[in-house]
Amino acid sequence: MALTRKFLASKGIDASVIDEIITAHTETVSGLKDELDKANSYKEKADKFDGVQKELNDLKAEVAKNGGKSYEALKKEFDDYKADVARKEARAAKEAAYKDVLKDAGVPEKHFAKILKYSDVDGVELDEKGKIKTASDLLKSIKEEWADHIETKGKSGAETPNPPGGAGKGAKMTKEQIMQITDTAERQKAMMDNPEVFGI
Repeated sequence: MALTRKFLASKGIDASVIDEIITAHTETVSGLKDELDKANSYKEKADKFDGVQKELNDLKAEVAKNGGKSYEALKKEFDDYKADVARKEARAAKEAAYKDVLKDAGVPEKHFAKILKYSDVDGVELDEKGKIKTASDLLKSIKEEWADHIETKGKSGAETPNPPGGAGKGAKMTKEQIMQITDTAERQKAMMDNPEVFGI
């Protein structure tokens, strides 16, 4: 039963005393409400703390499972891996396109690795078909810079009425004489005809 003025009056309590009782009761109830509110606030904070603690424990377990690495570290590793794969794929595509130009220039396949090593393969741009955009300019450049590595079929050097050393047809030449021949194809032929002077 609620503590009201009507209830107190029914018990024969004087009106002036009823006012004091009601005032004291109101203060007590207000104090209890404040205490209850504080308790609820503490409980709410404790519940939040428990949730935060659980999240922290879960994160710690996840980090331990990943060898002590955080999500950010693992994500960075994965992003770096993807970027590395993309770089390698782009490089492979550019090398393939570059080799096509080398073939067109008449460079034997045995020289590809050397030329690719000293060329700016990463600097070339590919079109939508995977071909080098400036292939004609590159072809011209390769023919100029790597002329010694290009096979010239069906070409012969200028006739030499007096072969070096005054020897006749089939005579052996020295290394110095061969290296003085300016025509690339003729020089290569002389090298093949006189392999012993090069230790072959």
